[in-house]
Amino acid sequence: MVTTDFPQWISILGNFGFPISITIYLFVRFEKKLEKLELAITELGEIIRNMRRD
Repeated sequence: MVTTDFPQWISILGNFGFPISITIYLFVRFEKKLEKLELAITELGEIIRNMRRD
C-alpha cells in the first residue's frame, strides 16, 4: 500500500464507519430483545397448554 492511498481509506472510513458501527450496535440490541421475546412466547405457549389440560 502506498502512503498516497491513506487519504482515500480515511475518507472511506469516515463515510462508512459511523453507519456500520450504528448498525452493529442496533443488531446487538435487537438480538437481546428478540431473545426475550422468544422466551416470552415460549412461556405463553406453556401457559396455554397447561390451561387446556385443566
